[in-house]
Amino acid sequence: MFSLTPVLVAVVCILIVWIFKNADRSPERKERKPQAGPWAEEDLKDSSDPCQEDEDADEWQEPEDTVEHIPFPHTRYPERAMVRRSQEFYELLSKRRSVRFISDEQVPMEVIHNVIKTAGTAPSGAHTEPWTFVVVKNPDMKHKIREIIEKEEEINYMQRMGHRWVADLKKLRTNWIKEYLDTAPVLILIFKQVHGFTANGKKRVHYYNEISVSMACGLLLAALQNAGLVTVTTTPLNCGPRLRVLLGRPSNEKLLVLLPVGYPSKEATVPDLRRKALDQILVTV
Repeated sequence: MFSLTPVLVAVVCILIVWIFKNADRSPERKERKPQAGPWAEEDLKDSSDPCQEDEDADEWQEPEDTVEHIPFPHTRYPERAMVRRSQEFYELLSKRRSVRFISDEQVPMEVIHNVIKTAGTAPSGAHTEPWTFVVVKNPDMKHKIREIIEKEEEINYMQRMGHRWVADLKKLRTNWIKEYLDTAPVLILIFKQVHGFTANGKKRVHYYNEISVSMACGLLLAALQNAGLVTVTTTPLNCGPRLRVLLGRPSNEKLLVLLPVGYPSKEATVPDLRRKALDQILVTV
């Protein structure tokens, strides 16, 4: 009789473990799992892990030949000129604001081409340049973009974003109505290429694609400010796939940012905001 006790204990332990495992898989457990917010949508996920391996390695590129190196042409300024230039550039960029009231006055396309070329000078992982800039001028296409975005943005504001996010935006007087998508003479949609293709059709790894494209967007904002144009940075949450299809972009491109670009309207206003002081953003070690 006593020899059976260890066996019974083992059976009881196995049953307890089985019960707990099944409890973890219960419907109630699944219902308590928090849902991802719109900021976790597929287009905004950074799929640029340099160590990630594709299931079919044969589809990916072979290492390219070594690139020739050339002398670097550098202009060095006297210290006083450096201080003056850096101060002037700061003063120019400090006037940059997010403007939601944009005139329908046309802008020179040469300027748009130049600012996009400037954005294209951004650094990128292994010089893959994983960006595509789509410029939309056609009024009908702009309106279709607006319809897609406003439909999703209303759902975002009413259901997905949550009370705290909506409350934080209230002081900026923003909502799901995006009139500037119709009135701005130019829309620039910036896509990140999660991977590229070589001449022979194999996939090309785009390392740190989201970080690279984000830096290009920063240069684009600076170039627009330098040219005297205004914009407001928008991330059309939950709209990326539909906009990609509308614009005929391939599946390896994911929408990151949309910029309506133009001159400010005569009635344009902006919130009276202040930026953080230097001692609040600078740490010197």
